[in-house]
Amino acid sequence: MADTATTAPAAASPLLTERELSKLHWRCRRGLLENDLFIEQFFARFEPELNQRHAQGLAALMDLADNDLLDLLLRRKDPEGTLDAPEVHEVLGMLRQSGGTPVLVA
Repeated sequence: MADTATTAPAAASPLLTERELSKLHWRCRRGLLENDLFIEQFFARFEPELNQRHAQGLAALMDLADNDLLDLLLRRKDPEGTLDAPEVHEVLGMLRQSGGTPVLVA
């Protein structure tokens, strides 16, 4: 299902305002460094294009405990139950693309 979710049209969803992005950044603060690395790189790569649909998917993921989120990010588990939704799969794919590797600036 993850493959079809990443091809779903996100253009119909309005982009996030600066205030909404600020709230989303705050909501995404985590206690586990590994999760924070994924999230920081996610915002560095995708922030200009984040929309309401992405915010919904990210909010659902942020409701998870840190270790459960890390299991999803590292592909140890797949989203189940209420997390098995297109917007969650789309954001999870974006988070995985960001890879959690810090970008070094020379």
